[in-house]
Amino acid sequence: MNPATALATVLVDELLRCGMTDAVLAPGSRSAPLALALHAAEEAGRVRLHVRIDERSASFLGLGLAKRSGRPVALVCTSGTAAANFHPAVVEAHESGVPLIVLTADRPPELRDTGANQTIDQVKLYGTAARWSTEVGVPENRPGMVAYWRSLVSRAWGLAQAPVPGPVHLNAAFREPLIPDGDESWCEPLDGDATGAWTKVRAATPGSVLHVPPTRRGVLVVGDGAVNVKRYVAAASMAGWPVLSEPNGNARYGDHALTSHHFLLGIPEFVERHRPEVVVTLGKPGLSRPLLSLLRRAEEHIVLAPDLAHWPDPVRSATQVAPEIEIPVVSGDDAWLKSWRSADLVAAAAVDAVLDGVPEVSEPRLARDLVAAMPGGSLLFTAASMPIRDLDQVMRPRRGIRIMASRGASGIDGLISTAIGAALAHSGRSYALLGDLAFLHDQNGLVIGPYDRRPDLAIVVVNNQGGGIFSLLPQAALAGPFERVFGTPHQVDLEAVAAAHGVPYRRLEAAADVPKAMAGEGLRIVEARTDRDANAVLHAEMRKAAHTAVRELFA
Repeated sequence: MNPATALATVLVDELLRCGMTDAVLAPGSRSAPLALALHAAEEAGRVRLHVRIDERSASFLGLGLAKRSGRPVALVCTSGTAAANFHPAVVEAHESGVPLIVLTADRPPELRDTGANQTIDQVKLYGTAARWSTEVGVPENRPGMVAYWRSLVSRAWGLAQAPVPGPVHLNAAFREPLIPDGDESWCEPLDGDATGAWTKVRAATPGSVLHVPPTRRGVLVVGDGAVNVKRYVAAASMAGWPVLSEPNGNARYGDHALTSHHFLLGIPEFVERHRPEVVVTLGKPGLSRPLLSLLRRAEEHIVLAPDLAHWPDPVRSATQVAPEIEIPVVSGDDAWLKSWRSADLVAAAAVDAVLDGVPEVSEPRLARDLVAAMPGGSLLFTAASMPIRDLDQVMRPRRGIRIMASRGASGIDGLISTAIGAALAHSGRSYALLGDLAFLHDQNGLVIGPYDRRPDLAIVVVNNQGGGIFSLLPQAALAGPFERVFGTPHQVDLEAVAAAHGVPYRRLEAAADVPKAMAGEGLRIVEARTDRDANAVLHAEMRKAAHTAVRELFA
């Protein structure tokens, strides 16, 4: 099966699974895959297809169908001015709150801006009139595409209806051939989830609560931006579920919270024995690839999303999305939780032994000991690259602190200024854990005028002379260009930077000196010098020790 046919087949099928009953088609060449998929669906009795030769008439026909039925209607056209002729109806749908799914076929990127026939700029063609607009991308014959396409359609269907109905725009680029080629093979099944739409969205209506299937074999995952954390952690604890919280999820506390899930989920034998029946996600997870793999394999993945216009689903595995859920208490033994906790304890102990065996300052031990030494009521603002990942791997559960990070876009910019702003708004002690590049990127944030408030903030800077995270990524194997274009070493004297801004400076000399180095008040800088290569070796030793300990536990 060629990619164009595969994409069109899946897009139409998922719209029908979501509940579409009517589609309106204007004829054209580039939209042939979609036209043929819709015709096949009509022949199978799955959809009412309406064909109009004029795109403007077609779009207003769809508007009327959707306005009366209250259900999203698909509008399909070819590329060029055909798509532009949909614009008046899209504007009307926007202003009057009518749900439309606008599917515009397009030329692939290599034909754009070349003078190729019937090619205009269709990206975000309808501007602010579309509730959501996205490029589907050119289809490829590789695993994972079907999940992407179905998840994309599910999101479009949900956004067309909530929180305020309106039009959404999917721009689908097709390469030739545009008609079926007789070969039905594809690298993965096209039918997706046989139980229904890829992601079911529960509307935010009064009293609408999604009841999670009762099970003892559940897991609560908490990521950045999670809301109502205490409520759902308590519910998960009552249900006997382990809590897998990223540091900035602020749910790593209590007896059910784990330290070492990053390592546990990297052990195939452990994963096979601990397959959850349901995973509930709060906030946006994304620090740990093993954790994302857990979400990808989940049989039932429920995402809590107070704003149904945006829900976090980074691996496109959500089966249901709801603004409010209820986790039922289920009686039974706690063997499920005990097994997770036993593995977590031996993995954490093995990692601690590795860290404590190195007297020099190391990045993961610094992260672990910094959190442990913070007074109750403290705030920790952490950089979004290696520091937050170190915390994720080694931070022990504890109460009474708050952890923040700029993980919305995970950028390196403005972190000193952000940390100072957070510290000025916080009523307790404040700390920041930054890498040297993040620190240098925003050193102007240390410029504070004589009439402005200065924060009580200790900025702990891990100085490994460059971008430490790249030493843990595949780029590290590129010995020739690595240092110049990835490691990006510098020769900046951080003590001199502190002196230039009149900020007290201290250097962390030994791993055991973290509590002493943190002491003091006001704005101050603590530098911790580390070695990138040694850090990569240490992370490998941590992983090996944790995996060995857990395998021995279950041997």
